[in-house]
This record gives sequence, structure tokens and C-alpha cells, in this order.
Amino acid sequence: MINAREAILKMNYLGKKRLPFLFIIDYETNNNFVLEPQEINPNKFLFKINDYISNYSAKKPSLPDPIIFKINPPSYQVYEKSFHKVKKHLVMGNSYLVNLTFPSEVSTNLKLEEIFYNANAPYKLFIKDKLVVFSPETFIRINKNKISSYPMKGTIDASVPDAKKIILNDPKETAEHNTIVDLIRNDLSMISYNVKVNYFRHLSKIKTRQKDLYQISSEITGEIPPNFYNTLGTSFFKLLPAGSICGAPKMKTLDIISESEIYKRGFYTGVFGYFDGKSLESAVMIRFIEQNGTKYLFKSGGGITAWSDCKKEYQELIDKVYVPFT
Repeated sequence: MINAREAILKMNYLGKKRLPFLFIIDYETNNNFVLEPQEINPNKFLFKINDYISNYSAKKPSLPDPIIFKINPPSYQVYEKSFHKVKKHLVMGNSYLVNLTFPSEVSTNLKLEEIFYNANAPYKLFIKDKLVVFSPETFIRINKNKISSYPMKGTIDASVPDAKKIILNDPKETAEHNTIVDLIRNDLSMISYNVKVNYFRHLSKIKTRQKDLYQISSEITGEIPPNFYNTLGTSFFKLLPAGSICGAPKMKTLDIISESEIYKRGFYTGVFGYFDGKSLESAVMIRFIEQNGTKYLFKSGGGITAWSDCKKEYQELIDKVYVPFT
């Protein structure tokens, strides 16, 4: 692994030379991988990036029958304590939106590699004996002279009566999504021009073994300047961490997260992606299971605003602990 400075320099060099590489960047950008194709050991790293690129066979190994997947989330009392720390900052006006996350211990007879192969998700990453990611969220996509971002904010159990209407008309969810779209628009403006919102609050369904979920996303685009790839690493790191998993204003909100969360995120809510020499595709590392010795920790969370209800936010954290098998 390499630090942020080393990662930026390597991405700049490879971008300027138009050489392909895989990148995996943790939440705090302290521990990172920037790997050229010949450096990617398929016994350690497996990845799928949308329909863009992957390094494994599509064949799925068989799963145990029955599948055991039991969730042991943090207690409500523990969550509530952190929630009220965040809410205090929101009431004081120190932030408009804070993404609060927790680890839940998971008991399962599934191996991380089995989850990787069988998960239905556009973005998947497996690091042997370390983690598996099956993310639905694009971070940024760069193709020709266009850069796009697709922040995802807003989740509801699809089985709830009138679920679509509820989430689209919820003032808290609307405020949360508005804040993140504005943040991402400002972030993209640092490295591109003619930034605009192409579609706003698009609803999509995610199918899981436990339940179906509705999630809301938007598309923001800009145009990159000539020779953008010559400083690819410098520009990319200006966007980190991803706005959708911290909040706004970004720098103060990062301090609030550090004060309120009871653990280190590590690679959770970092980003990973691939540059093929011409185009770049990347994802936010959400829907994330980390191996910690013999334990599996599923890390999840959600955005907190001044309108948030603690019990609803706690339930959303639990709803996001799933494996996307059908």
C-alpha cells in the first residue's frame, strides 16, 4: 500500500503516459493501491467495474444451502449517543448533513469470495482476507471530455406501502439529496467547467435476499480541460472523500464524523476504479464487509439532517446490511 502523495504521483505519471491502472483509495486516503495490470495478483484482487472491465470468469461458485446471514447491529443506545452528538452540531449550524456510519457484526456461512462472485452489483471488489464490496453507487465516470458523478442519497424498504411516494415527498430525504447534489456540483467545478445537473432524484430498485430497496440518485456532469489526464491523480484526490458519504460543508463535517463515530472506516466509503488509458470509471465503496480476524463486519450508515428521526435512521443502517443475491 502507498500513501496519498505516492498515489497521486503514480496516478499522474500513469495518466500522463495513458497507461491503465486499478486504484483503491481508503476513506482517509492514507492507505491506497495504484496497480498496473501486471501488478494485479488475481489470487488477491478481484474486481468488476460496471460493464467496463473485470479480471475474473463470470462462472459463479455454488453457495451453501441454506445460507446463514445473521445481523448483530450496534445497540440502539450506542447509535443514539452518536446520533445526538451529530444532531447537536446540526442544530448549532456546524453542518447541514452528516453521514453517520457503524459496523454491524455478521454471522454467516458465506466466504467473502463467494459473496463477491454471486453478488448482483455494478461494482464489485474483493481483497483476499480483507474485504468485499458490492456497491451500487458510481463515484465519477470520465469519458472523452466529459466527467459525470452520480450521488446516491435516500433509501427505503420497497415493501412499505406507497414507498415511492413516501421517499420522494419526505422533506428530510429531499433536503439530504439537495445538499449532496449541491456539494458534488461544487466539487466537480474545482476540476471541470460547464457543470450541470442532468437528472435529479431518479428512483431505482435494488433486489436483495432479505428485501427489495428503493434508492435515489442524480447525475451531475462537467467538461474536463485539455491535458486533464496529465494531472489525473491531483485532480482526482481533490474530490475525496466522496461527498455522498461525508456531508456538507465537507471539511467541518469530516471533523464531526471523526468525533461521533466509534470506529475507523478504513477502506469503507473510500473509492475504487479503473483507468484504461482513455476512460475512467469508479465507485464509492459502500455495501461493504470487512474481515477482522474470524469476524465479519458489515459497515453501513446514512445521512443525518436536522429533520432526522433517530429510530428511522437506525433502521436505515440495518436495512443496508444485506447481500444482493436473488
